[in-house]
Amino acid sequence: MLAFSRKNESEADRMGLVFMAIAGYDPQEAVGFWQRMAEQGGAGGIPDFLRTHPSDEKRIEKIEEYMYEAMTYYTPN
Repeated sequence: MLAFSRKNESEADRMGLVFMAIAGYDPQEAVGFWQRMAEQGGAGGIPDFLRTHPSDEKRIEKIEEYMYEAMTYYTPN
């Protein structure tokens, strides 16, 4: 397993959403952020098996899966 692999990145995204929510920021904004990143192109042409980070599309899917947990910590101000 490589350091900073896709699994590590996904865990960092999950924890980032939770910390965002605890700090009072709306974690749902993360989806729009990654959608904007995907529009910029980035590493779009690199096949998944060569990536150390998840593709933007897969990252968005995982963030949406983590959203329920993150929202349990979010209190709008």
